[in-house]
Amino acid sequence: MAKLTLSVDSGVVKRAKRYASLRGTSISRLVERYLNLLSRRVHAPTDKDTPVLARLRGSLKGASDERTYKRHLERKYR
Repeated sequence: MAKLTLSVDSGVVKRAKRYASLRGTSISRLVERYLNLLSRRVHAPTDKDTPVLARLRGSLKGASDERTYKRHLERKYR
């Protein structure tokens, strides 16, 4: 197992120790689980978009700022 050094606010450490103690685990285990969740791939990338994503892709082209989007909505709902 690899060792990792972190700099964390003392208040956060205190709350984390209490949280871990109430759950019968260690801060190291909590951090390991959290990093594991962050680093896992939730969905494997696919070559083909779903039908909904294919329809939505590009639907906001040209709406790069709030003014442009507002003009778009004004024209759309006249």
